[in-house]
Amino acid sequence: MNKYNSPYTAAITGCSFLYYEFKRILPILMSADADQQLKEEVENNQILQINSRKARRTFVLEFKRRFASVPLHFWQAWQGWSEEGQRAGIFYAILKTYKLVFDFHFNVAIKRWNSVDHQLAKFDIMMEFNEIAAHDEFVDSWSDNTKDRCATAYLTILRQAGLMTEKTNELQSIHPDDSELEYYFRSGEEWFLEACFLYPYEINDIKAKLS
Repeated sequence: MNKYNSPYTAAITGCSFLYYEFKRILPILMSADADQQLKEEVENNQILQINSRKARRTFVLEFKRRFASVPLHFWQAWQGWSEEGQRAGIFYAILKTYKLVFDFHFNVAIKRWNSVDHQLAKFDIMMEFNEIAAHDEFVDSWSDNTKDRCATAYLTILRQAGLMTEKTNELQSIHPDDSELEYYFRSGEEWFLEACFLYPYEINDIKAKLS
């Protein structure tokens, strides 16, 4: 399986969470002449305020992918949410964009959350990498350094989303406002509430309030 038919990419190594940067660039992504404005931003660095042109180009490419992974009306609603809700929303877009992150989260983190021990280590992610690589030749061809950087990026994403403590690597749930969670119910994306480490009874309570 080569990179052209593998569902996986290591792109998160060059662009992890970047909440503030994405928030600044979102109005451009939503504009009618987004492509032209983004090209100008890569060259002129007026909004991102990132010194490296190569990094700006990488960030813009990944921001475009994340933006396109969900409907425009999601981002229109996102602009009015709390920071916790916005961080959850970026995590949702990341899960929709990168199958690698989705698999790490549902095959490792959620299983760990539902166990007695809520600590998540890089070793746990590397075990999942071995499983993925066993069935995907493209991932299997990645260097150990690339795999390590992917695992590190995923853990950073969890911390930035609010789903993991900074120092102890302890998983924790996030609780955006019910109004901010309404999109996921209305769009048939209720699975995302499980991704926020909400328990079934919490999801049912929210559903009852919104119905």
